[in-house]
Amino acid sequence: MNVLIIEDEKPAARRLARLLTELNVNVSTMLHSVEEAVEWFQNNEHPDLIFLDIQLSDGLSFEIFDLVEINSAIIFTTAYDEYALQAFKLNSIDYLLKPIDDEELESAVRKYQNLKPNHDQISLDFEDIKKLLVNPLEREYKKRFTIRLGQHLKIINADEIECFYSENKGTYAATKEGRNYLLDTTLENLENELSPQIFFRVSRKFYVNINHIKDIISYTNSRLIIKLNHYNEQEIIVSRERVRDFKLWLE
Repeated sequence: MNVLIIEDEKPAARRLARLLTELNVNVSTMLHSVEEAVEWFQNNEHPDLIFLDIQLSDGLSFEIFDLVEINSAIIFTTAYDEYALQAFKLNSIDYLLKPIDDEELESAVRKYQNLKPNHDQISLDFEDIKKLLVNPLEREYKKRFTIRLGQHLKIINADEIECFYSENKGTYAATKEGRNYLLDTTLENLENELSPQIFFRVSRKFYVNINHIKDIISYTNSRLIIKLNHYNEQEIIVSRERVRDFKLWLE
């Protein structure tokens, strides 16, 4: 597998290369700008897989594809908020939020290795992704959830849900009445259904509703603890790599 990294922050590029080496993935080249990447692609055989940062020092990396036709598989690396990432899921192997978590990196690499797409099978609509990032499209998000309770169905409005969480391979909604309901979905599937203005994924286990946050407390290793109005069965901790984006989301 021939792998290329396009990342303008050289320490981040070196760290990613080191993590990939630990996964027995060889990085052949590291590039750091749109201009450098265009020149390289025009004069070299294209790789099987590209780790692509969205924002480079001299522009959006999508500008590369305006000048060079590329059919390599792509794993995006980005610090963009999650509201824009549904486009990446539709158009790429995977995406990784920076700073990159080593376990999530391993999962993305394994996903690529399992799919092993042929170059002529890869079709990326960069214009659609670019438009979404520059001018996010208005879209409808889920306003209610239907819960099965025995022979009955219960409707719960999204604004009544304090948080969504995963536990024992199940996904639950915790409501402001203090009830927990098992959902027929996953946190990953919820990502495209929840309004990013209201819900934020603070960790692998929790999405929280901004309207039900009672308190935010500093915690060890630069993390944060969130207290909700009613849900208190587990500690809700903002993972270190998501603290910065969480603070931006609060504003």
